[in-house]
Amino acid sequence: MKENYVRRFLDYLSAERGYSTHTLVAYAKDLSTFEDFFKSYDEGLSWDSVDGDVVRNWIVKRLDEGISARSMQRSLSALRSMYRYLEKLELIDKNPLALVENPKSVEPLPTFLKESEMNKLLDEVKFPDTFEGERDRLILLTFYSTGIRVSELTGLNTSDADLSAAEIKVTGKRNKQRIVPFGEELRQALSTFLEHYPHEGPLFEKKKGGRLKSSDVYGIVHTHLSAVTTVKKKSPHVLRHTFATVMLNNGADLKAVQELLGHESLQTTQVYTHTSLAELKKVYEKAHPRA
Repeated sequence: MKENYVRRFLDYLSAERGYSTHTLVAYAKDLSTFEDFFKSYDEGLSWDSVDGDVVRNWIVKRLDEGISARSMQRSLSALRSMYRYLEKLELIDKNPLALVENPKSVEPLPTFLKESEMNKLLDEVKFPDTFEGERDRLILLTFYSTGIRVSELTGLNTSDADLSAAEIKVTGKRNKQRIVPFGEELRQALSTFLEHYPHEGPLFEKKKGGRLKSSDVYGIVHTHLSAVTTVKKKSPHVLRHTFATVMLNNGADLKAVQELLGHESLQTTQVYTHTSLAELKKVYEKAHPRA
């Protein structure tokens, strides 16, 4: 019976798919909300007679009521799952969501630190005169000077840093490598660190040896950023955003910054490949305040 569509679907998710009670409650709420809407929209409508326009009007109504695009996407996910179930059982002739697109989410603005906060961190904060103190400051300076990802930083080896050329070879997503130039301050800091603590293999190690994990770096960054900023997020990615922001604020071209960051769009946007490494170095030296 049509009235049992939702109940049958939820029983299926519970018994055969093993969905949690929390998920089932959320699905039931989303489906009930849609059912209330289409019945108020047209009392003659049922689950097997609604069409794409009805679904779109429901989306518009809920967005107008203030629901976020992300929450709306979750509701539509529940609705899509149910209609796939009804299709599988041949209880409907046509899926009303076939041509319905999800509302686009508005991406939150990236969190970044002010130049003054970074200057305070690197110029005023006292780091212990120890292996860990020197390493931690170098990690922070590397993030700020290159904008690399935390996974890229933990993957660095001493052989990846070319101090004479002031370049570092970074292995990014899908093992794609790129060369990132850096400034004199980082060159000197790297040189001093390797002079004080000569080693081969992982560039950033634990005190007793062994490559640092991403979780280790998150802890280091969070601890030190807490000393200079009140932003809620205090992660390595915040320093990546800070690098990009400070470069753009100081006149760097957006495409050059995207190449320095190793964004995936490089694989599909040919214009970025026309920027040579020499040009990138010029952009970096002109734009970065600590180059």
